[in-house]
Amino acid sequence: MVSVDSFGSKGTLTVDGRDYEVFRLSAVEGAARLPFSLKVLLENLLRTEDGANITADHINALGGWDPKAQPDTEIQFTPARVIMQDFTGVPCIVDLATMREAVADLGGDPARINPLAPAELVIDHSVIIDVFGRPDAFERNVDIEYQRNGERYQFLRWGQTAFDDFKVVPPGTGIVHQVNIEHLARVVMERDGVAYPDTCVGTDSHTTMENGLGVLGWGVGGIEAEAAMLGQPVSMLIPRVVGFKLTGEIPPGATATDVVLTITEMLRKHGVVGKFVEFYGEGVGAVPLANRATIGNMSPEFGSTCAIFPIDEVTMGYLRLTGRSEEQLALVEAYTKEQGLWHDPSTEPVFSEYLELDLSTVVPSIAGPKRPQDRIVLTEAKGSFRTALNDYATDDGVHNGVDESIDESFPASDPPAAEGDGTDPEPPRTAVPAATGRTSKRTPVTLADGTQTHLDHGYVAIASITSCTNTSNPSVMVAAAMLAKNAVEKGLGVKPWVKTSLAPGSKVVMDYYEKAGLVPYLEKLGFHLVGYGCTTCIGNSGPLPEEVSAVVNEADLAVVSVLSGNRNFEGRINPDIKMNYLASPPLVIAYALAGTMDWDVLNEPLGQGSDGADVYLADIWPDAADVAQVVEASITKDMFTTDYADVFAGDERWRGLPTPTGNTFEWDADSTYVRKPPYFEGMPEQPTPVTDIENARVLALLGDSVTTDHISPAGNIKADTPAGKYLAEHGVDRKDFNSYGSRRGNHEVMIRGTFANIRLRNQLLDDVQGGFTRNWLADGEQTTIYDASRAYADAGVPLVVLAGKEYGSGSSRDWAAKGTALLGVRAVIAQSYERIHRSNLIGMGVLPLQFPEGESAASLGLDGSETFSISGVTALNDGTTPRTVAVTASKPGASDVTFDAVVRIDTPGEADYYRNGGILQYVLRSLVK
Repeated sequence: MVSVDSFGSKGTLTVDGRDYEVFRLSAVEGAARLPFSLKVLLENLLRTEDGANITADHINALGGWDPKAQPDTEIQFTPARVIMQDFTGVPCIVDLATMREAVADLGGDPARINPLAPAELVIDHSVIIDVFGRPDAFERNVDIEYQRNGERYQFLRWGQTAFDDFKVVPPGTGIVHQVNIEHLARVVMERDGVAYPDTCVGTDSHTTMENGLGVLGWGVGGIEAEAAMLGQPVSMLIPRVVGFKLTGEIPPGATATDVVLTITEMLRKHGVVGKFVEFYGEGVGAVPLANRATIGNMSPEFGSTCAIFPIDEVTMGYLRLTGRSEEQLALVEAYTKEQGLWHDPSTEPVFSEYLELDLSTVVPSIAGPKRPQDRIVLTEAKGSFRTALNDYATDDGVHNGVDESIDESFPASDPPAAEGDGTDPEPPRTAVPAATGRTSKRTPVTLADGTQTHLDHGYVAIASITSCTNTSNPSVMVAAAMLAKNAVEKGLGVKPWVKTSLAPGSKVVMDYYEKAGLVPYLEKLGFHLVGYGCTTCIGNSGPLPEEVSAVVNEADLAVVSVLSGNRNFEGRINPDIKMNYLASPPLVIAYALAGTMDWDVLNEPLGQGSDGADVYLADIWPDAADVAQVVEASITKDMFTTDYADVFAGDERWRGLPTPTGNTFEWDADSTYVRKPPYFEGMPEQPTPVTDIENARVLALLGDSVTTDHISPAGNIKADTPAGKYLAEHGVDRKDFNSYGSRRGNHEVMIRGTFANIRLRNQLLDDVQGGFTRNWLADGEQTTIYDASRAYADAGVPLVVLAGKEYGSGSSRDWAAKGTALLGVRAVIAQSYERIHRSNLIGMGVLPLQFPEGESAASLGLDGSETFSISGVTALNDGTTPRTVAVTASKPGASDVTFDAVVRIDTPGEADYYRNGGILQYVLRSLVK
């Protein structure tokens, strides 16, 4: 791309004898006072100025940014690269393959459909914890992963050869965001002799982890990522920037996880949706890079677009440790200092809003039982759990004061060691003090090894060290392993009903565990390596042991998971588990030892040690100085350079996959994993005019905080669901159904799983959860959402969805929008949206509307049985976007309800996408032109 360079900013920067073309920010008046994040955007505009989509006016608007103004100026941001994980990446490549054929159908050149920006995909979302608690868990899980996903992996291998500038990191390597910060992120890019800031959008909301490195980027839907790969800029409004000042240091006993849970609570309470968050101040230099990445990672949880740290010596130290070349290090330092992007703690940029946290005030915390922003001070966790239990447990039995402090069902002797694992027998599994004064439903269970015990509400069924948020942070990972060592040496053991797992974000974690000699202690507690992937955090926790699952379901027990993740939404982690808590890795192990959430961390022991004495959490909690010493002694640059030396080559499984060839993909009509989607079928070269919506029926009436997890297909596929029936009809055995995420390349499966989350509450029905609705064409009979949508489609009836506040919060799941569109939904009317899902709806041709301020479906008296007509949409055909459209809801025997809904098409670029029926159709037509 050639800049018209209206400001004369183009010049040369010489670094170690090599010349780079740069676009100097100093050429724009006002640039010096901008926050770091806006300086990066300003350089982006200078370098991509074309006089049409990006003009001098846009550059002046950013240079003259008014921090107090509400966002109203649209700019076009062109990311330097795109990163994907396989769940969201597969449909991206499926769509690109389909676009190649569509271009040919319209008379264009298929080869033009090619990434114009570097695109990298990390396969990390497909491994499921089928096997755990044994030395061969990793190898067995990877073998199962290849058996399940061979078709998808062959397709990705084809994509890697068919498309230029597209690379794949094979399975069993790491989690996308940890691989990104440890290896893929450049911090400063160099391409065709031009140096510029590394910016990146990704098909996972936690792409913001790279913000810890000073890389500006965030999660987008797969449809936006595809457009970015094809050279389309991301349309956005110049944002408000929240300055977050950090002071002090983390106190002993608290961890980076506790810091990020505190920040999440603060920022969610403050309100940062659609805003940039930027950390500044003297305290920034005291924040280790791993902690910065942990904080950046949680940006989606507090709702901001990004949560970025500036570049400084801490950044350079991390780049050096992780094996970046000396040439790259020199370029990063010289470029950022030249451009005013190097952190100067003595100056304070201007921000729109201000917050401050003294890190010394942070206390150990967890979050739950269903949202990451619901922080609980650890010392108050037991009381909080008991209060929350009322919403999840059936009141079939309450402790009556009988002394049940010892659970006599535990075996008197140690259980045998796992066959052939070469370790000593596990420490004795000690009893859990029974709670009093709370709902209880103690139910006997005999485990597979013959152990006889009980399950009850609040028992920890899953304890998982997982997720990029924490496994990228050596301080909390080492703290967990040292706590395990202390527990084993005291004679403690994990309770027998707990499914334990360790899923690091990169191989480096196991390298430093090995060097520190900590692996045996983790394994003695059942925390064996199960895979390098996202696992539990995204619902790939795998099934509970059959006998545990059976008792949990038969007795309707409210058991819990404790995970070191970033997402704990209802129905996400495991279908058998109702309550989910986020915690630091050492606390994950502590709760596995306790076996229950009904545990007072200060005053109740974890159990009894080998000497019979009570052991409390304080007795085994590692000292922060000792943790730091082990981290310093155990992590070396060689670990990173060795593990990432040939990261795209893969193991013998990957290299042995048969790889299709050719510029276009040969679709297999029998494939249940990868199918050609229908987005471009019959698409004319010119878009057809948009129309008003007449006589639409309500597919779902939803409440507040409906997340993309509720909307998008996720988790395992049940046999009695529309998706399960489809797979069975196509000859797939139940054991091979796999997860929705693994089948994202098959739109037929994904449509059937949209709005099918087991915790979704469709208010068209009474006391029914899951993917059900009423079919108003059949006297309101209850049926599945998918089956109802087909009936409406056959009758030519359009659909709408009514929703409450924060509709579409959570992950940037493109299938939440794709599935909505393919079900026949023409419009969503909500009280408010979160950024990514609203944008994705437009990208799929679905109209996002908002109830008038202060109004809702309930306040307007709407129960979802009405017929909806929406007029005024056709104004978009004139090249303008109406501020509101008129909505009329009618039903027999009642007066019409009318209101003006706010049109949430926020930028002219989004209007173009909607007029074309979606972003992919817009890009395709642009390329053909």
